[in-house]
Order: sequence, then structure tokens, then C-alpha cells
Amino acid sequence: MSCKHIDAAELRPPGPTQSVYREDCTQCFDSIDDPTGLDVCLYCFNGGCTGERQHAALHSLTKTHPLILNIRRTRRVVVRDEPPQKISKIAIAAETEADRYIYETTVRCYECNVQNVDKSAGKLAAVVEGVMKANTFSRQEEVKAWEQEFTSCEHILMLQQEAPRPIQSQDLGHCSLCELQENLWLCLQCGNLGCGRAQFGGVSGHSHGLEHKNISGHAVAVKLGSITPDGTADVYCYACDEERVDENLGGHLANWGIVLADSQKTEKSLTELNVEQNLRWDFSMTDDSGAELKKLFGQGFTGLKNLGNSCYLASTLQCLFALPQFQARYYLPSSELPAVEDPAQDLETQLRKLGDGLLSGRYSHSDPDAAASEDEPFQRGLAPAMLKHLIGRGHAEFSTMRQQDAFEFLLHVFKLITRSQHTAQLPDPTRSFRFVMEQRLQCIDCKKVRYSTVEQDNISIPVPIRKISVPVTKSGDNSSEDKKDEYESVTLKECLDTFTSSEHVELTCSACGSKEGFYKRSLFKTFPEVLAVNARRFNIINWVPTKVDVPVVVGDEPFLLDSYKSPGQQPSEELLPEEADAGSAPSFVANPQAVEMLEGMGFPRVRCERALHATGNENGEAAMEWLFAHMEDPDIDEPLNLGGAPAAAGAVDSEKIEMICGMGFAPPVARKALKETGGDVERAIEWVFNHPDDQGEFEDDQAAAAEPAVKELPGSSETPATFQLESIICHKGASIHAGHYVAFIRKALSGNDSPAWVLFNDEKVVQATDIEEMKKFAYVYFFKRA
Repeated sequence: MSCKHIDAAELRPPGPTQSVYREDCTQCFDSIDDPTGLDVCLYCFNGGCTGERQHAALHSLTKTHPLILNIRRTRRVVVRDEPPQKISKIAIAAETEADRYIYETTVRCYECNVQNVDKSAGKLAAVVEGVMKANTFSRQEEVKAWEQEFTSCEHILMLQQEAPRPIQSQDLGHCSLCELQENLWLCLQCGNLGCGRAQFGGVSGHSHGLEHKNISGHAVAVKLGSITPDGTADVYCYACDEERVDENLGGHLANWGIVLADSQKTEKSLTELNVEQNLRWDFSMTDDSGAELKKLFGQGFTGLKNLGNSCYLASTLQCLFALPQFQARYYLPSSELPAVEDPAQDLETQLRKLGDGLLSGRYSHSDPDAAASEDEPFQRGLAPAMLKHLIGRGHAEFSTMRQQDAFEFLLHVFKLITRSQHTAQLPDPTRSFRFVMEQRLQCIDCKKVRYSTVEQDNISIPVPIRKISVPVTKSGDNSSEDKKDEYESVTLKECLDTFTSSEHVELTCSACGSKEGFYKRSLFKTFPEVLAVNARRFNIINWVPTKVDVPVVVGDEPFLLDSYKSPGQQPSEELLPEEADAGSAPSFVANPQAVEMLEGMGFPRVRCERALHATGNENGEAAMEWLFAHMEDPDIDEPLNLGGAPAAAGAVDSEKIEMICGMGFAPPVARKALKETGGDVERAIEWVFNHPDDQGEFEDDQAAAAEPAVKELPGSSETPATFQLESIICHKGASIHAGHYVAFIRKALSGNDSPAWVLFNDEKVVQATDIEEMKKFAYVYFFKRA
């Protein structure tokens, strides 16, 4: 039986920049390693599972895309009977995909019900070959994230090519100075072929291309195996010793008889090789006692594969999806996913995919491909590549493959979830983190007060730093200088006391005109269901914020936060007068000399004013230290608001809206951008460019009239407010932008009467030991209200 779709006009091979989802399903983590394989749509290259969920069939039905390529991968069994070869040289022998796996492919048609369509019929041969050779979606995004912005140089712009002639070494197909037939670089000036440097992954090279440059002075070369029909290639300038871009690559290649449109990429680019090298970095388990940790499997014990510096993402998501609020929103095994145009690009779909992957237990089992020497291997781990791409899209930091701050990532995820389009029927899980802090200002002279509130979803507490002095020995031994600095332990209560303590601020009272200032204190007006706490362990060393290992003692037992609840206005207190004009608020004029100094260091003015206000408005040095210690504060870029009421959420300067609209943007987009960035025009414009699909915020008088007169405050003011530690994110390393993150989560284990601590270290999931020591150095704490 034949298929009538093999010559369909829509069939064409994937382009160099087109995403091909041939690793796992876009709606679940079923993959090409499953017994029935993965179906890749030959029209849009969506990946769909073929097991009981049948996401491939659903995609074919909803999109009317009948032809698929089924890909099934099995581990190759290697039997070595021969003795090991004698090592004659030191080299890196990288195991390739072909060495590890056997791929079986079959073309099927859902509409014609043909189970084995001839892969050479019609347009299928080119499309199938293109699918199998294309970078997978995850690898393509990794390459994009690692790619640098390459530019041209004077050596390319001023390139004078010799007269066209046959290239002697081109006919031989190898380097002009050796027999290598790969990693060949073509000199664009004279047409010489020379091999490149030896590279990671077993790519051979004797640097004869560089030797040619040293002899001839010809600096610009192109890697033949990297040339694509759309004009991209690895171009290197040996004079600059930098990778470059040749805007006239087609013309320069034509001089040597190479037609760009006929070229085919046959080797990995330099960027792809760098990605591969990074992904081979292995974060090993650590156990100070040396005892073997018990591996855990099953529902709620699924690890996440490290995608390359992605441990900050894995540890944060593990803590979130351990909470019942996130499980209620994203783990819905009995309900169907809503039909969306592109599942891989839909945040709600990818979060539900992750919820199913982490909580169902379907994927929590020993890695079948692990070394046979292990008694019980670790898991393979789920690779949330699609979710990482969506969360990082448009973000200057999270779109890269560099290590990031787990706490900043947490706040970014909260923002994206709150904006999600599927919140109508299901509750927003981030609401369980929200609460209200109440700030009290009291004039030192007249004693009048003013209260203001701010809604938050976390607190960032300062950790008191007290270094332990090391006594000098009588013998004058200076070996103690090489020892790591040690610090006194502090309790969580001391940190909270510091966070909620009263401080003096330099303000002029609008009631009595006194310049003595105010006492300012912030306390909880309401408490959240889940309290996220960031412990700030930083010290300024040589003008650089450096992480210090100050132990914070936090117990497992429940504790009360009642003493940190704001009592509100008391009958004996007199409020500062409220006036219609802005002059009713306590005035604050930042020290101009200090502002000039801080702005000269690159700090935005809004941060300078906030820092000077917090440090008494005396000098720039104190404000600078405050800034370094508060860089992670969620309100660091919000304008300083000292009035009795917070700035109205809907109050956006009409002149600023007109300024942004003058650049061609719609008023709703401009309005929302200004609200998201605290009214800062420059940041608002940047926000617009980073959110091209956002429709903005429309003014709706009727909707506003329908809103309740008194907005319901998030959180609860009821006492007792009892909290208990549920999970922590720990970090090892001197900087939050380097090192390694892991998560510890309290979970019920079979055979245990009480919950035990479980360590999630990327794909490795084990029962934790020595948790007391790890809790002392946690970076983010999650406390659950009892």
C-alpha cells in the first residue's frame, strides 16, 4: 500500500536554524529510547511519544500532518575479544553517538495507515536525511547560548585574493603538509589547505594552517567542513587569533571554485565542540563521612540532568515542585493538556511536562546505559531543555549556558508564571509565597507616624559576619594564614531580628520641619503559606562582593514568627498629615556629591538614592557597600517611595507613555512596560524589546469599577504563625555565579516514621546525611506554614 503524501508541497528538509525535536516528546519525557520510539513530524519536526499517551497521534490529528519519522534508539553492545592496543601517543578518544547507539528509523503515515513507507520515495529521502543530520532542539539552543558575537576585521575587509586557479591540495582532499583529511582550513588568500589545531573530542590536527600563516603571512582561513549553504562557516583570522565573520564569504569561496549553495556541513563547528566539552563536565557526589549514600527512586524522586551549568535551575525547580501548590497546578495526570499551537514554545505545557516527569515516577529508575560495574546506577535524569529555553528566552543571563544565581532565577520564574496565559481555571502557585510587609516611619522629634505597605514574595535577610580570630603561636608559625577564614555561627532568629530591626534615616519631617530624621522599621502585616528566605552572606573585599561561609543555625522543629508581626497603628499614635500634593511625603534629597560618585561607578540613579537613603545620606562609600550587599533585593530598581501610601499600580506618567509610543510602540505595551520597570523609560524600552509577543495592558474603566473597593491582601494575618523548614538550596563556591547548587528536601520515605532529608544533586537522588551541617550554609530556605 502506497502513501499519497510523499510529494506534498509542505515536505522540505529542516533549515539550519529550524528546531528539530527528535530527542523527547514536546509534551512529556517519553523519548527515542522507549521501546516504541519517538515520532518526529516530517512537516514541522515536532516530537511526539508513541506510548500510551499517544501525543504523536494527537499532534498529527490536530495539525493535519500525516507523515512521521519514527526513531528508535538502542544501546550498542560492544564485545571486545582482542587485547588492548599499545598506547603510542597521548590522545583524547571521544565516544561518538554511532559508537554508543543503534538508530532504527521508519516512515509512517497516520492518514493512509501505512506503517512502513519507502524512505526513498518522493521527497522523503532528503527530508529524513535532514532530520537525522540536524542538530536536535536542545543542542541547537545550547550552541546559540554559547555563541559569541563575532565581527569582521581589517584582514578580512582588506583581503586581496590571488588569481583563481586549481587548488593542488583540494584535489588530494587532505592537508598540503600531511595526510589529514578532516579539520581542514582553506586559506582564502592563496587557496592552500592546511589542517587546524587538535581539538577536544578526538579531532586531529597538526596546526599546519597556522604554520602556513607563519611562512606566507596569509592570515584568513575558513574551515571547509563547517560551510553551510546559507553562508555560515568557521572563519578564523590567525593575525587577530580570533574567530571572525566574513560578510563576503560566498565571493571569496567562489574564487577557488567553491559554490556556497552546493556546500554541505560535514563537521562540528568550533562552538559545537565547545558545547560538547562543557557538557562532559561531571559534578561528583561528595560525602564527608565516606559512607555510601542510599539511592532513591520512584514518585517524587526523579533527578534532572545537568544541561551545562544548569544546577541552579535543577535545584530551584526541585524545591518548587515538592510543594503541594505547584503539584496542584502542574501535575494533573487525569486531565488532558490543552491544545496549543506549539507545545515546545508554551510555558504552561512545559511546566506540566516537568511536573509529570518529576512526580509521576515514570522516569525514576536506574540508568540502563550506566557502567556495569555499578551495583545500582544513578538515574539518567530528565533533560528540561525546552523549559530552560522558554524561561531564559529574552533574558540577558538565563538565556546563556553560564552559571546563574538560583535566587534570581526563582524570582524570574515567579514573574513568568504570574504572567502565564492559563491561570483562569487553575490557581497561581506563586500566590502561596505572597504576603505584605508594613513599614512604620516615626519622626524623632514630634513622634508622629506613617504606615505604608508593600507586597512581597520573599525576604532577603542579612547574615551578621563576625570573623573568628586565630591566635598567633609562640613559635611565630604563620601557617594559620593559609587556613580558610572561620566565622561565628548565628541563629536564624538573630538574622530575622536584624532584618526587622529599627534603623535611623535622614529625612525632613513634613509635620514639624525637624531634620533629626525618622526611625524606620518593617514587620509582617500578613504571613505567606510558603516563606522563601534568601540568606545574604557577602562581604566587600577589595571592592568586590565575596561570599563568606557564615554558619546559620536553623532547626527542623516548627517555630513561631508572631513576634515579627506588625501591631499596626496604636490608639496613642498620631499620623503624619496626608496632603493631596507630593509635599505631604517626608522629603529626601540625595547627597549630590555621593550620587555623582556612585553614578560614576555605573550605578543607576534610582539605586544611588535608595542606598543613600538607607545609609543616612552621608557619604558614597557607605552607600556603595550597602549596594553591593543589596544587589539581589527585589525592589532594588524601584523608585524610592517614602509616602504613606504606596505608588498606585496604575499610575503611569502619560508623557513617558508618549515618549515610548513615539518610537512606534502601542500605548498598551508602553503602559505595561513602564509598570514592570518602575517608570524607568530606558528599562521600559528594553522590556518591550525583550517581550515582543506581549500585548500590553489595556485600560478598562468598567473592569476597574467592578473591582472590590478593598483589595484582599495576600497571605494571612492570623496567629499563631508557625513555620517549619521544608527545603533548602545550597551552594558550594566562592561566588554565586560559579560553583555548584544542590537541593535538600524533606520527604516521606517508606519505612520511616518521620520525613527524612533527600539530596537532589542534578540527576543523582539520595537519602541525605549530615544535613545539619548543610543547613548552616544554605543559600535559599523554604519554610512552610503549619
